[in-house]
Amino acid sequence: MTYPLKTWFEAEGRLLRLRLSAPKANLVDAEMIAAFDRALSEHLDAPGLTALLIDAEGPHFSYGASVEEHLPDQCAEMLKSIHGLILRLAEAPVTVLVAVQGQCLGGGLELALAGHFLFVRPDAQLAQPEMKLGVFAPAASCLLPELAGSMRALDLLLSGRSITGAEAVQFGIALEAAEDPERAALAYFDAHLKPKSASSLRYALRAARADYVDRLRAKLEMVERLYMDELMTTHDAVEGLNAFLGKRSAQWQHR
Repeated sequence: MTYPLKTWFEAEGRLLRLRLSAPKANLVDAEMIAAFDRALSEHLDAPGLTALLIDAEGPHFSYGASVEEHLPDQCAEMLKSIHGLILRLAEAPVTVLVAVQGQCLGGGLELALAGHFLFVRPDAQLAQPEMKLGVFAPAASCLLPELAGSMRALDLLLSGRSITGAEAVQFGIALEAAEDPERAALAYFDAHLKPKSASSLRYALRAARADYVDRLRAKLEMVERLYMDELMTTHDAVEGLNAFLGKRSAQWQHR
């Protein structure tokens, strides 16, 4: 039996490793989200744990969420589960490091943005392409303005265009661009987190992130209602998703 997420400890239990292990797409689908939920429930409160590092097998971090799960009959449960995971990571009691290579798209980028520090290959491709399918990215609509500012966030959310890892650093989305982002994340852990008190770091995170997490929770609730109660009642949102699944061009009616 294969599992979509590998879990192990390093640094004498100070570092929890979570690795997306369903290449090449590494979809953030219901199975992947459930695996994250199990791992976080079992391990996030381990004594002495100082940090969590999320990375991925294969050439790409993640192609994003399952498009099928965005269809009207499934999207309510999908949004609830992925937003629960986003909040869990955003308010994690330990520092969340994320290492990204290749494509990091849609729900995969939302997952990465929920962490505290993002390390990327300079040539990685990051995007929220949902608008090309006639829908918007709910969690990214909350996360990107906080990290990149309103104008750059709007650019990425409305255009759906990709930026490189190097550009992500310039936008304030990523902390560092490195040819080996996993190694860069581990070096950060070794230099800046491992030597410090795990308990004191937890209090520092709570102090620095309290208002951010409150804003994120409130806005996620609002955009989730907007997505479910309004967007998904439009012709174009459903048409865009079905067109993608049918490998055809969408026929927009602008309603």
